[in-house]
Amino acid sequence: MATYAEENYLKAIFKLGGKHQKPVSTNALAAEMNTRASSVTDMMKKLSGKKWIRYKKYQGATLTKKGKQIALSVVRKHRLWEVFLVNKLHFAWDEIHEIAEQLEHIQSETLIQRLDQFLGHPNQDPHGDPIPDKDGNISPADGETLSNLTPGNYASVLSVSNHTPEFLKYIDSIKLTPGTIFRVIKQYDYDYSFVLEVQGKELLLSEQVAEQIIVQKHSK
Repeated sequence: MATYAEENYLKAIFKLGGKHQKPVSTNALAAEMNTRASSVTDMMKKLSGKKWIRYKKYQGATLTKKGKQIALSVVRKHRLWEVFLVNKLHFAWDEIHEIAEQLEHIQSETLIQRLDQFLGHPNQDPHGDPIPDKDGNISPADGETLSNLTPGNYASVLSVSNHTPEFLKYIDSIKLTPGTIFRVIKQYDYDYSFVLEVQGKELLLSEQVAEQIIVQKHSK
């Protein structure tokens, strides 16, 4: 059984590895975990010894089949608890991340299965991220960042990659939450900011924010 710290590292490697699970560097993990590179190196050796990761100095870390299984289990629990907190306890989506970080380490599989059933087997969390099933299968939505769109494109918001309370409150205030449909009106050459039409109103969006919103293009 993995410790809380080990689970957090495995989840971080899964997150940083992205869709194709590319090797994750020590420095990237140190930044994600808000710790020193030397501490990350010590943990990498420990996880490698348990055969939960493949780790080579200067080349980074990737998850083994068992390590990925553990990471997906933690991700599943985290996202199910986020759904519960929003849908059943009526927390705002910017309030739930830290609470779910604590609840994701509960080990009772029976509890998680009953939670999943109680919630109606949701396939995504309140941020639009896919929820792995009980076997660890996950089907990421086929999306792209809003920053890739061009004037004239219609799209809907799938998810957001930044889960900080400040960002989520901002997304709420400009009404670009998951499910929202919009049209790109123009993009400025000067700073690459966008002008969108959202619910009949124009919205100016910075390139920095556009890079953190995952969308799916529509024909119209």
